[in-house]
Amino acid sequence: MWANPVWRGSLYPPHGRRDDWLADYARVFSAVEGNTTFYSGAPQAKTVATWARQAHEGFRFCFKLPQYLTHERRLVDIDAELEGFFAALSPLSDRLGPIMIQLPRSFGGDELPALATLLERWPAEIPCAVEVRHSEFFHKRTAERDLNRLLITHGVNRVMLDVRPLFSTPAGNHPGMVQAQAEKPKRPLHVISTGDFPLVRFIGHLDNAVNRDYFGAWVNRLSLWIKQGKTPFLFVHTPDNRQAPELARRLYERVAATVALPPLEPFAGERRNQLL
Repeated sequence: MWANPVWRGSLYPPHGRRDDWLADYARVFSAVEGNTTFYSGAPQAKTVATWARQAHEGFRFCFKLPQYLTHERRLVDIDAELEGFFAALSPLSDRLGPIMIQLPRSFGGDELPALATLLERWPAEIPCAVEVRHSEFFHKRTAERDLNRLLITHGVNRVMLDVRPLFSTPAGNHPGMVQAQAEKPKRPLHVISTGDFPLVRFIGHLDNAVNRDYFGAWVNRLSLWIKQGKTPFLFVHTPDNRQAPELARRLYERVAATVALPPLEPFAGERRNQLL
């Protein structure tokens, strides 16, 4: 996401225009998790044209498949809608990272044939990542083995949702923690790269010491994937997302200390403060 007003004064200038937020975001970070398509469906042509102008060539949009295809239609008979979705995003064709298929918690192993049919028809030029939430995909039994085999066959990435920091302590009275723990599925973390674009969604805690502890193993894993020639994607959330950009920067710097990565640009709000 990039349209977050609480980032004014840090990632964004304190009085910057909302229309400039994506450009300010892309000046620092190289990819974004696009939730808007999950809730609202395919964006309008003028919106996509604006995004294309604001994001540089190296930037990657990782949109989510609309929930009416994943949750309501459950991937069944969606060829026409899927074609329309990709057509709407075509002006960004050279800047698409893995498109995420986030499946509902009730989507279990018996519905894998629908996912298989979708992946067989998926455009080869568009990376894909699948996030499952049903408990049977986390028991290393038949359903999970079938899922992983399917993803490996098609070179599709399995989204790794790391909620360990979020659930490491009780929520207490913090509204953001209460809401985040209610919304996020409490599932075990299974670290596996089934494609060339491993995708990690790291759901952080309000306590940065907790985040540091849980991210330690990711530093080595992300570095290994990079050395293997893969392109991992790391998306960072916090319970209220207020400190998400700063946490993402700190985690990136830890990985950059072990493998050759370019430094991140200063946040626009910080750069302005340095000039005053």
